Amino acid sequence: MFTRRSKLARPATSGASRTHVRGCGIPDRGSADTQRGTGLAAAQAGEQTIRLLFDELQRIRHIRLLFHEDQQARTQEFVLRWSPDGGQSYRDILRQQYTFSPPGMTRECEDYAVDLAGVTALELRIVPDISGGDARASVAQLRIA
Repeated sequence: MFTRRSKLARPATSGASRTHVRGCGIPDRGSADTQRGTGLAAAQAGEQTIRLLFDELQRIRHIRLLFHEDQQARTQEFVLRWSPDGGQSYRDILRQQYTFSPPGMTRECEDYAVDLAGVTALELRIVPDISGGDARASVAQLRIA
């Protein structure tokens, strides 16, 4: 699991991997982007969770996710959730599955307009291969604004 606590850029650790997420030159609150060397990838196969924890209440209006797989055909599922109470409870934003089939379908870009007020945590759960294969979870880009 990756955990990040942030006003904008202060990572936290709680037995989790330390991640640094930098802005991308647009007015967003946080970003992970492989083009800048900051995409997130799991060290081992299986389900992973990326959790952003905010020190101050946030209003989120836009979420962009980019996934990339150029080696292995697989069906991935992700769930995007938010919390108004510091992670005590979560509300689903969406759940989605899609299939990578290299060399053809290697990228999945998701762009969502949302209106979430009072956000204290945002969580992305990735099941990289719903058939139980040995794929590793990764996200090439995660942007919120």
